[in-house]
Amino acid sequence: MTDYSQLDYSRWTFLQQLFRGFVTVVMRVLARVQVEGQERIPKQGAFILAPNHLHVLDVPVLLMFVHRRTVPFAADKWVGHLFGWILTTFGNAIFVARGTPDRRALSRALTVLKAGGVLALAPEGTRSRDGGLGEGHTGLAYLATRAPAAILPVVAYGQERCFDYWRRLRRVPVCVRFGEIIELPPGRWSVDDLEKQTEQIMLSLAELLPVEYRGIYAEKNT
Repeated sequence: MTDYSQLDYSRWTFLQQLFRGFVTVVMRVLARVQVEGQERIPKQGAFILAPNHLHVLDVPVLLMFVHRRTVPFAADKWVGHLFGWILTTFGNAIFVARGTPDRRALSRALTVLKAGGVLALAPEGTRSRDGGLGEGHTGLAYLATRAPAAILPVVAYGQERCFDYWRRLRRVPVCVRFGEIIELPPGRWSVDDLEKQTEQIMLSLAELLPVEYRGIYAEKNT
């Protein structure tokens, strides 16, 4: 079992660098990726990468631009599968039980952040079924206020259409957009306050997305 308090979050391991390099080369061959706001990625200090979640390719796409070692949150359904092995071997993933408060996963996440690491956590908690943003959960805001850590909203879209393009031997167009850093005051927040902040985080993601990807936040964002 990974001891998250002992990891060096200042750099990728050699094995992780090789994997990240391989993923970057493959994605550049298979996709035309446009990126905006990459300069907003903090060069030091703890932060939470807060992406939308459309496709299994979300992680490879983001790996192209986030140069700091990043620990992803992942559903525990992947434990024992090839994808779970990849997440563990190359990302030291934290697996979380969905649908219930997973205190062990939250504790591990806080350990990463308090050590100055980067955590990748989709506030929706699951992959979108229709391409639009779903309801955000308060876990991200909780971690940001308790660690404390900054929040970096980021969206990626287009990768969900990859197979349609690849069948025609074409590179899929993908857009990645990093938003403005969000700083929440540290401390113990009430559930109501966490829900309000989660709403603001989701609206910040919606602002980065075309209207057709905003889901339940489309009208709230206007």
